[in-house]
Amino acid sequence: MEELIRRLTEAFGPSGFEEPVRETVKAAIGDAADEMRVDAMGNLIASKYGDGSGRKVMVAAHMDEIGVISTHVTEAGFLRFTGIGGLRLQTLLGARVRFAGGQLGVVYCERLPTRMTLHPLERHYIDVGAANREDCPVSVGTPGIFERSFLREGQRYIGKSMDDRVGCAVAVAALRQLNETPHDVHFVFSVQEEVGARGALAAANMLGVDVGIAIDVTLTGDTLKGPHMAVRLGQGPAIKVKDAGMIAHRGLVRLMRRRAEEMKIAYQLEVLEGGSTDARSVQIAGAGAAAGCISIPCRYVHSQSETVHAADVDQARELLVDLLSKPLDL
Repeated sequence: MEELIRRLTEAFGPSGFEEPVRETVKAAIGDAADEMRVDAMGNLIASKYGDGSGRKVMVAAHMDEIGVISTHVTEAGFLRFTGIGGLRLQTLLGARVRFAGGQLGVVYCERLPTRMTLHPLERHYIDVGAANREDCPVSVGTPGIFERSFLREGQRYIGKSMDDRVGCAVAVAALRQLNETPHDVHFVFSVQEEVGARGALAAANMLGVDVGIAIDVTLTGDTLKGPHMAVRLGQGPAIKVKDAGMIAHRGLVRLMRRRAEEMKIAYQLEVLEGGSTDARSVQIAGAGAAAGCISIPCRYVHSQSETVHAADVDQARELLVDLLSKPLDL
């Protein structure tokens, strides 16, 4: 799975511009799905059909990443920009950006009165090497991503878009491993999660599922003065109980815990105070669904060096396969 994670995290795919990621996912799935299609939003839906005795299930992992989009070019040839998704100002200075046309640029900001402050986003700019407006190779409305290569350091995977390409890799690996299932399982590789989980909502409304399981990352509480939460890197996947957008279905939480214990998979319980996932969209779509999330602990979310642990990733895949291979008795 490491090579797939590398290819996915290095691919270009900010919210609304996920096509390169979708093609990588399609190639990785190959002939493992019974059916594959792309909906009007751009979601890739790969379906595996059961024997009719189970439930209708949606597994959601989002393809998009945070990024930037140019808003105008100054007379001196610098780009002003805004964010696609939740940019963090403290990660911007000196960051490298790759635009959709392949052009590279460096993010910086206007002169600061003191090194102890941060300018707001509108006082940042991207230098693409242009001498003036007419010389600028990037036009208004061009999306970009942060340029950072994948790295493995021991058991840690580090990359610029683990959120949520690592979830996509888990979903692909589970689909390929899922030989038999009683359920009709629709693996949805969704678009535009970082700007409001829009793709998953459209897909869930169309599919009308009974159960939804998102595969996404979550924060950890094991860094210096980090968030106060009971999730640590390398201690197993986290089973979501609640986040800022949803309360997970209690029966699904119980089932995930029981299956993990039966398989002797280490797991953690997640209560996330800010943010949500595609599970929220599945939960409230149509007539509603029993929804939950298997979360992969991730340090430095929404930075260019998001970090996960290989064992957490593998165990998330094992738990997902076990859930989908057996009855979902909620």
